[in-house]
Amino acid sequence: MISRTLPSRHVGRSALAVGVGVAAAGAGAALLNGWLARRAEDRNLPIGRFITVNGIRLHYVDRGSGIPLVLLHGNGSMIEDFKSSGLLDRAARKYRVIAFDRPGFGHSDRPRDIVWTPQLQAQLIAAALTEIGVSKPMILGHSWGALVAVALALQYPREVQALILASGYYFPRARADVVISSPLAMPVIGDVLSYTVSPLLSRLIWPLLLRKIFGPQSVPDKFMEFPEEMAVRPWQLRAAAAETALMNPTVRGLRNRYRQLKMPVIIVAGAQDQFVESDQSRKLHREISDSTLRLIPSQGHMVHQTATSEVLSAIDTAAGYRRALGVEAAPANR
Repeated sequence: MISRTLPSRHVGRSALAVGVGVAAAGAGAALLNGWLARRAEDRNLPIGRFITVNGIRLHYVDRGSGIPLVLLHGNGSMIEDFKSSGLLDRAARKYRVIAFDRPGFGHSDRPRDIVWTPQLQAQLIAAALTEIGVSKPMILGHSWGALVAVALALQYPREVQALILASGYYFPRARADVVISSPLAMPVIGDVLSYTVSPLLSRLIWPLLLRKIFGPQSVPDKFMEFPEEMAVRPWQLRAAAAETALMNPTVRGLRNRYRQLKMPVIIVAGAQDQFVESDQSRKLHREISDSTLRLIPSQGHMVHQTATSEVLSAIDTAAGYRRALGVEAAPANR
């Protein structure tokens, strides 16, 4: 048998054709994902107000009156998580509730030339609170938002009157999601992926993700109000990947400072959290001697969704500590 090889020019043409096809498919996917993202924003208009702080536009909700309570959502989420859970509306019956879309999520900006560590986000949130007339608040942070809450308390210890930390991540661990998300957080590569492959994959794995974060509980019907299409916009996916990549470096820097938290700290977690081990909350409780730990049986990561009353009870406990300190309530929102 006589073997023959294709002339190099044929191989080159084939490679070029494949390259052009891949580029065309990528461009088409980017255009489609951009259009879907813009449609998502048209269909999910802001539910609150906007404030510009240090040139950065933040979306926030301000409801109720009384003791101020700031809500900080987790990674990849937005204000609508607290809204759909009922926590925002129920808490606003007793407190002045201020919930932010953190930078890059929901309708808030996230400039690309800044590494959005919890510390920098805390500074931005603190400046926004000052601008809208909120002083001496309680801070509730869920999941990644708990890191921002801790950073706020460490940087402004005389201002933050109590912490409610729900389903937080506080100590470094080897995590598969950090490895998986790393390419999406990189310059150039991350941009390409976030506009082409990632939105499609995110839509495909969305049901699996929900089972993971809600398990062992089922996903409640009320969560159907949460706008999935907003969560899979290219720029929000990239922001989420960046925050995932920051998890371990952040907690390595914070882990030796937890004992500096002298305000009341209420730690809440699902005893069967499949996303962030409840041992994280147990260990934090041991680090902060005067903290209160509430492990909720048969609950997972989304305790504010599936155990809303228990989270409200933790808020009430924090408010009781705050009143015992003799701190006056803030006026009603403007």
